[in-house]
Amino acid sequence: MQTQLKTTEVSNGNYLPVNSGWSIWWKMLRPHTLTASFVPVTIGSALSLPYAHFRIDLFFAMLLACMLIQAATNIFNEYYDYSRGLDQAHSVGIGGTIVRDGIAPNLVLRLAQITLAVAFIIGLYIANATSWWLLVCGLVSATIGYLYSGGPYPISATPFGEIVSGFCMGVVIILISFFIQTQTILLETIFVSIPTALLIGAILMSNNLRDLENDKPYRKTLAIMLGRTVATKTLILMFILAYLGIILLVSFGIVGPWSLLAFCSLPKAVQAAKGFRKNTASPMVLMPAMVATAKTNTIFGLAFAVGLFIQYLSSQ
Repeated sequence: MQTQLKTTEVSNGNYLPVNSGWSIWWKMLRPHTLTASFVPVTIGSALSLPYAHFRIDLFFAMLLACMLIQAATNIFNEYYDYSRGLDQAHSVGIGGTIVRDGIAPNLVLRLAQITLAVAFIIGLYIANATSWWLLVCGLVSATIGYLYSGGPYPISATPFGEIVSGFCMGVVIILISFFIQTQTILLETIFVSIPTALLIGAILMSNNLRDLENDKPYRKTLAIMLGRTVATKTLILMFILAYLGIILLVSFGIVGPWSLLAFCSLPKAVQAAKGFRKNTASPMVLMPAMVATAKTNTIFGLAFAVGLFIQYLSSQ
């Protein structure tokens, strides 16, 4: 199926792309955000290498299940943002499949449900190979994914979105990814997960900063509660704490010095911080800073995982 690029004019005279064909469905998954599940699975799996025989099938099963749950969360968000009137044809961002591309709302909702069902089936495979308690964890994660934007009091509309997303996708995914390989949880694993949790929370904070003015009538996010200036400083603090966390982990010998490779993501964090410090209310102007925040998490996490892998090889 061919994809043609169409545009729609927004109120400031700029033109936004309106996609057709397969790109509609791809865009609805919000693919650039899926690294928030890919990264912690990779880190948790890399951490497990010294402790157990590595099962590649469980790694890929965990990776796919987590990405499907996050994709379902994104699709639910698409549906409920539309149903609550948050998405308009002129809205800036990666959402808007319903209002701009004309996809039927019920079809979007059904796709989210099917995506969760597939993740559940993969979860059965993981649980059967490891522990059936993981199925409970998966069901809780899927429920939180739904409640993030669904239900009478969506988490995304509260000041707790950053905490919930950082904890569930940073800490919990890393711990489960480690557990399915080793059948145990170590205290060190929790410490290692904290920098990633901070950066995943930072992705949501950057999104809420971009949408701060548009969200005010509908939500009480942390960015709205703090105000733009303080929220920007909080985002920068999250960056600082993530990098400081790596230094502390290396200093205390919890991870090896190769983990300092995570600092190769620092230029993207600086770019994001500079972008948000402009203190502008224009979503279009803030888009590059939001993208830089997501890329910071991706580069940071993958470089960190590579450092863990190199450390493992050097110890053999």
